[in-house]
Amino acid sequence: MKKLFPRCVATALVLSCLIVASVGQKRPMTVDDALNLVDVENPRITPDGSHILFVKSVLDWKDNKYKKIPFMTSTSGGPAWQYIGDAGGSDFQFSPDGRHLAFKRKVEEKDQIFLMPTGGGEAVALTKHRSAVASFRWSPSGDRLFFSADEARSEEEEKEHKAGDDAILVDEGPNGQTAARWRNLWSIDLEPREEKRLTEEDMIVGSFDPAPDGARIAFTARRENRRNQEYLSEIHLLDVATGGITRLTDNEAPETDVKWSPDGRSIAFLAPDAETWELRHRKIFLLDAETGGIRLVSGSFQGDVLDYFWEPDGGGILVHGLEGIDSNLYRLDPVGGSVVALTDVRGSLKSVSVSRDGRRFGYLYADFHQPADLYTSTADASAPVRLTDLNPWFRDEIETAESRIVRWRSRDGLEIEGLLFLPVGGGASEKPPLLLHIHGGPAALFPNDFSSAYHIWAGLGYVSLAPNVRGSRGYGDELLRANMRDIGGGDFEDLMTGVDYVVAQGLVDPERMGVRGWSYGGILGGWTVTQTDRFKAASLGAMVSDWTSEYGPGFNYDVRLWYIGGTPWENPEAYRERSSMTHIANVETPTLLLHGLEDPTCTEPQSMMFFAALKDRGVPTRYLRFPRERHGFREPRHQRRRDIEEIRWMQEHVLGVDWTPWEREREEEDKGESGG
Repeated sequence: MKKLFPRCVATALVLSCLIVASVGQKRPMTVDDALNLVDVENPRITPDGSHILFVKSVLDWKDNKYKKIPFMTSTSGGPAWQYIGDAGGSDFQFSPDGRHLAFKRKVEEKDQIFLMPTGGGEAVALTKHRSAVASFRWSPSGDRLFFSADEARSEEEEKEHKAGDDAILVDEGPNGQTAARWRNLWSIDLEPREEKRLTEEDMIVGSFDPAPDGARIAFTARRENRRNQEYLSEIHLLDVATGGITRLTDNEAPETDVKWSPDGRSIAFLAPDAETWELRHRKIFLLDAETGGIRLVSGSFQGDVLDYFWEPDGGGILVHGLEGIDSNLYRLDPVGGSVVALTDVRGSLKSVSVSRDGRRFGYLYADFHQPADLYTSTADASAPVRLTDLNPWFRDEIETAESRIVRWRSRDGLEIEGLLFLPVGGGASEKPPLLLHIHGGPAALFPNDFSSAYHIWAGLGYVSLAPNVRGSRGYGDELLRANMRDIGGGDFEDLMTGVDYVVAQGLVDPERMGVRGWSYGGILGGWTVTQTDRFKAASLGAMVSDWTSEYGPGFNYDVRLWYIGGTPWENPEAYRERSSMTHIANVETPTLLLHGLEDPTCTEPQSMMFFAALKDRGVPTRYLRFPRERHGFREPRHQRRRDIEEIRWMQEHVLGVDWTPWEREREEEDKGESGG
C-alpha cells in the first residue's frame, strides 16, 4: 500500500508554493492575530466518503466566546457551505446508510439528540429526555440510536434541590468531589420515537459500542466516582433484549474506547496495560466476547495510540498514532501484530474520520508554521486534497519563526529532543534573549503542531526552546517512564542541559533568559526557580507548589503511583522534598503567577501559597486569578489578558523594557470567514 504523504512532498501540505509575500513584506504576529485565527474542529466524513462535515470556530469578541459553525464540503473539492443554522450542535454522527445526521443540541440547558436529513432540511428533536444526553451511537441497522444519560431527579428531589438542599456527600454513591448522578443506557427508535431504558444500575457508563448485529452493547462503567480511581472502570456486555449484564474484565487497568470487531467476536479497547494502571502509552487490546480472553495486538507500535478504526472486513485496524513529535496513520494486523505506516508526514494529522468502506479519510493537518486545515485522501492515493484555506491572511501577512529540531545529551547521557524557534530576519547587533517553554503532563509533549506562542515571541525578538524532557509521550515507554520517582530531578537536568546547548551554540544571550510553563510546566517551572537563579523572569500557570496539600483537592494518582510514589504519610520526606514551596527561600527570580479560580486539575490555592510566600520574602511577583476559568481557559478576553500580562512581565524583567501592548481594534473584521 502506498504511503499517502512521503516526506518529500510534506511541504505541499502547507502550501509553501502559495507564499507569495516576501519576508520583508510581512509583519510580526500579535496576540490578537492568534485570537482572530479561524480554527477547524471535528471533521466527520459521510459513510460514502463523498462529503465532510466540519466545524469552524470563529472569534466573537463582543460576546466573549468562540462561535461554533458547522459547514459541509465535498471531498472532491470546491467551496464549503454552512450546513446548520445558528442553533448549531455538537457530536455529529451520520447514520450507517448516510441518509440522516444525528447530533446534540441544548434544549432548556439539557443536551438532546436532534435528527435531520443529510441532504438538508430542518433538524427536529428526537429525544425529550428528562436529563441531558451524555453520548450516543447509531445502531448498525440505522433504525435506532443508543444513548447514555444521567439519572434524572424525581420531582420531589428537584423541588428540594432548587430550594437549596444541594449538599454534596463527597465520594458517596455517584458523587466525586462534585455532585453527580448514576449514568445508564437507553435506546430510541426512529419510528416510533419511543425511548426505552436498557440498564438500571448504580453505575456510570463511559464508552460504549453496539455489536454488528445490534443485539449486544459493550460498554465501560464504574460503580463509584472517586477522582483518582479511574482504574476501577471495567468492560461489560449488555444483552439488549433481556437487559442482562455480564462483566468481562476485573482488573486495575483503565479500559476506554471499546469497539466491536466486524465479525462480532472480539471487543477492542485502549489501555496502557491489561491488568494494572501502568505509566505506558495507550495500546490496543482484543477481548474475546465469549471466553473473556485478552491479548495485546499493538505491541509492535512504539508510539501512543490516539484513535483507531476497524477495517470493514476485520482484516486490519487503522491506527491514528503519535511517534515522536509527528502523528500519522498506520495499519495494524490484528492477527500477526505487524504495523505498516500509511502516511509519513512531518506534522500532525488530527481528528481522523474514516468512510464506511475504510478507503477514504477526512482529517485535519497542521505543523509548526501553518494552522489546521481540512484534508481528505484515499488509501491508495499519492497525495492528499486540501479542502479548506481558513486563514489566507495569516499565510500572506504574518512572519513566522524559523523552526529547528535540536537534540542534546542530558547529565546522565540520555538523548533529549527539543523544538527551537528563532526570529526570522536577524540583523540584530546583540544575541537575542531566550524563553524556555516547559510542557504540561508530565506525560505530554511539544508536538509538530501549530502554536501561536512561538511566533508571537519570535516577533518580539525571542528565541524559544521547547524541550521534550524525560516523561514526555510519543518517544516510547522507556522515555515516558524515565522520570518515575524523580520529578524535578532528571527532567530538570534535561531543561538545563538544553539551555546549555543553545547557549553553547551561540544562539542566545545567557544573561537574558526567561522560563514559562502551564500545568506541569508551571510545576516544573516553579521547581526550576528554586534550583537556579539563571533566569531573569518566570511565568507559572496552573501550578502545584505543595504536593501534600494537593493530595486531596487535586489529581494524585500519577504522583502516588509513579512520579513521587506512595502517599504523604507513607513517604512524607519525598512529598516535602519535591515541592517547590519547601525551597522557596531560594527564589530570587521575579515571578508571574496565573490560575483559573475553577481549576479542578491543579487547584488554585497552590498558586496563592507560592505568591504569598514570594510577597513575604520581597521577591518581585504578581498574581492574576481568573474567575470562571478551569484548567484550560475558554474566554477570549481572559486569554488575551493572560498572554498580554505574560509578555509585559518578560519584557520588563528579561529585557528591562516598559512594553506597551497592542491595541485591539474595536470592530474586528472576521478575516477567516471567506476562507472555506
